[in-house]
Amino acid sequence: MTTTSPLGRIVRGTGPGLLLAHGGTGSIDGNYGPILDGLAERYKVVGPDYPGSGRTPAAEGPLDLDRLADDLVATAVEEGLETFAIAGYSLGGPVAVRAATRHPERVTALVLTATFAHPSARMRLLVEDWLGHLRSDDAEARARWALLTGAGAPYLDRMTLEQLADAVAGARASVPPGAVEQVELVGSVDVRQDLGRVRVPTLVISTTLDAMATPYHHRQVADGIAGAEFAELQSGHLPFVEAPGEWLGLIRKFLDTRVAG
Repeated sequence: MTTTSPLGRIVRGTGPGLLLAHGGTGSIDGNYGPILDGLAERYKVVGPDYPGSGRTPAAEGPLDLDRLADDLVATAVEEGLETFAIAGYSLGGPVAVRAATRHPERVTALVLTATFAHPSARMRLLVEDWLGHLRSDDAEARARWALLTGAGAPYLDRMTLEQLADAVAGARASVPPGAVEQVELVGSVDVRQDLGRVRVPTLVISTTLDAMATPYHHRQVADGIAGAEFAELQSGHLPFVEAPGEWLGLIRKFLDTRVAG
């Protein structure tokens, strides 16, 4: 089959199809790495990296939500998945929703974690600050801001000073080449009109300590999708480091009863 998706990807496991959509400035390894083995035990997992993250070169211009959603779906099809569920984290949520409305014949279920349909006024301020840090030369300030904004307070409060220093260093080193374009997309997406067109089983996982995409956003998404289920996870915006086991459990419990078989 001729490849039409430009996205680099990871493919793991066997079973029903599961397409992953990661967050802005993230990657498949960065956002799903701690739970990837657990997902691959039950599903054939396809994880594409967005332009400028992980295995995918940076784009030459701004990212477009429709194009990104189409490229994710094309990646899954290229890897032999005719139908599949989509797990979307953060920015991956609106990407997954748009994919479900543009390709309803392929998408069988959605799991949307720490996500949003459209940035609120407060979130717009956050995005503007985020872009300011990404465009600055102060990598230390950028890393400290990202950690303070992304991680839940209890997770940071429990750290030793040595652990905190390691976390700041990790945040400093994890900014991908396509970060600005991805965060610009965070600030511009609007899938509020798409929510009412979603016709597949959906689980919205609310990260209850999230200061980035707050529970206000999670509830807006769940309320907009007919029949959507809602679950809460005691985590900030980084469930893959704050509560990976619990996050995996919620995803598998939902998908096992909706798409496995």
